[in-house]
Amino acid sequence: MSSTETPVHVLILAGGAGTRFWPASRAARPKQLLPLLGGEPLITATARRVLPLCGGADWERIWIATGQHLLSPTRAALPDVSERRLLVEPAPRNTAPCIGWAASTIAREDPEAVVVVLPSDHHIADVPRFLEVLEAAVASARGGAITTIGIRPTHPETGFGYIEAEGAGDTGSAAPRRVLRFVEKPSRERAAEFVASGRFLWNAGMFIFRAGDMRAAIRAHLPALAEGLDEIDRAAAQGAEAEAVLRVFPRLPAVSVDHGVMEHVAGLAVVPGDFGWSDVGSWQSAWELAEKDERGNSAPAGSVLVDARGNHVVDLRARPGGAPDDRRVIALVGVEDLVVVETDDALLIVPRDRAQDVKQVVDALKARGQGRHT
Repeated sequence: MSSTETPVHVLILAGGAGTRFWPASRAARPKQLLPLLGGEPLITATARRVLPLCGGADWERIWIATGQHLLSPTRAALPDVSERRLLVEPAPRNTAPCIGWAASTIAREDPEAVVVVLPSDHHIADVPRFLEVLEAAVASARGGAITTIGIRPTHPETGFGYIEAEGAGDTGSAAPRRVLRFVEKPSRERAAEFVASGRFLWNAGMFIFRAGDMRAAIRAHLPALAEGLDEIDRAAAQGAEAEAVLRVFPRLPAVSVDHGVMEHVAGLAVVPGDFGWSDVGSWQSAWELAEKDERGNSAPAGSVLVDARGNHVVDLRARPGGAPDDRRVIALVGVEDLVVVETDDALLIVPRDRAQDVKQVVDALKARGQGRHT
């Protein structure tokens, strides 16, 4: 970054509930706080890989938006993030309010600063390529265009929204393209048409903009949200931001930044990306990304796998003193394509191709009054 360029700040969205990765994830421990792919929690990996955008090691430009109930484990996962960079939402209001609040807060330091908004729970295989795409998006945002990242689709996925863009199929460069429209999660038939056309990208929920530009867009398209953010700004100028957030934030309109802002902004840009992206949306996704043996099994060391294929085994039981050998032996015989997840208080066994249905277990437990297990 040259001395004439404004700094880049990264906002990591770290709310959410634990449903698709039950029993590992819970309401108080959603998936971004779990080491689902081995090693560190997903949110920690997210923050580390974008540090080069922030000057190499400047944790002061990493911001986290999370809920009060997740504050303690989030701090533990990100000990290098300053306390004053934690935006703690007193109530869940979707992404537009928390992104608007962050843009307002950063704009008090520098209204020209570029903000990169990222989900906390995604996986990136090719980090250098990812950073190259982000740099192109940052340059676009510095030029005044609110910009997003679109993932080049590899199959007709019905679980993502799509972005139609000019020249989306051109793989020659990471140059920004003009967004034509956002499309909601389509049917399989429409998704197949989108992919075949070459004009559509997956919406990965990554947004890049100058802080002042986002505030202006919110003022134009979400005036009620803008009024609430103005009230918080006035209180912050008097040293009373915390009290104002508690009072104002719960009554802000609950709307996503996609619906509330992005779908209405003129001149929106998208940078296509192809960097091994996954939203790690289910245990099936975790198996796809995991290291596997020659029969396609992913399992803890010491597991016994006899005539077993394509299984994903996860042992998350607590071990006294962290003793690595204090592990129950897990044995699978003659089974294929299962997910087996064990925690201290639950055991999940589900076919991999039904991994998306795990959230039904959470619904059933709540209906039976066993919310403590969710």
